[in-house]
Amino acid sequence: MPPLMLLDLDNTLIDRNLAFRGWAAQFLQRRALPPVDLDWLVTLDCGGHLDRPTLMRATCERYGLAEDIDVLLREYRETLIRLIDCPATHREALRGARAAGWTLCIVTNGSTVHQLAKIHRTGLAPLVDGWIVSEEAGCAKPDPRIFRLAADRCGLAAGSGWTEETWMVGDHAPADIAGARLAGLRSVWLQHGRPWPETAYAPTLTARSLPEAVRLIVASVSEPASEPVGVSG
Repeated sequence: MPPLMLLDLDNTLIDRNLAFRGWAAQFLQRRALPPVDLDWLVTLDCGGHLDRPTLMRATCERYGLAEDIDVLLREYRETLIRLIDCPATHREALRGARAAGWTLCIVTNGSTVHQLAKIHRTGLAPLVDGWIVSEEAGCAKPDPRIFRLAADRCGLAAGSGWTEETWMVGDHAPADIAGARLAGLRSVWLQHGRPWPETAYAPTLTARSLPEAVRLIVASVSEPASEPVGVSG
């Protein structure tokens, strides 16, 4: 059975936060609103974890805007897709992992249409063996079921022991790392300059970037599997 690498999408494979800042800057500029409020919008965004209708309603209330929320949401999604990018170094890391014999699958929470648009827009589709989005899966990270469904989609979960050769890479501790632990997987947390925020659980390894995370995982292929119990790297 080939080893399986599961990868988060937003702020792991793609810089979703940078794209949000781009949208926020355009939103303020088009309405002649104070550009210094960019940080207010970024804080409200919570790295994408605040639901979008709430974000738009709070923004309209702050500025006294009488704009249609559905129209704002549509414009937001269209703009974000245009601004999303996958760095060349990330694409090269994925090619290297596949050349080394790894099966790759994107596991992401969110809207199916929106997340698939990101995957195709950034050229990730031909670089991975599959993907699964929480909306169409009917479950979301950290639910262990979504990781099993990802393995199923890649044809690797039919037999026992698939978890022993599977890693999860992500930036969000409660979804990616807690989810990996619940599913019995090893994990790499992308720290993005942050300290580890939890005490009840920890990633197997930490990394500064997606390429570094992939290198650490590929290098581990000859090591025996172990329960994810500590932070290193």
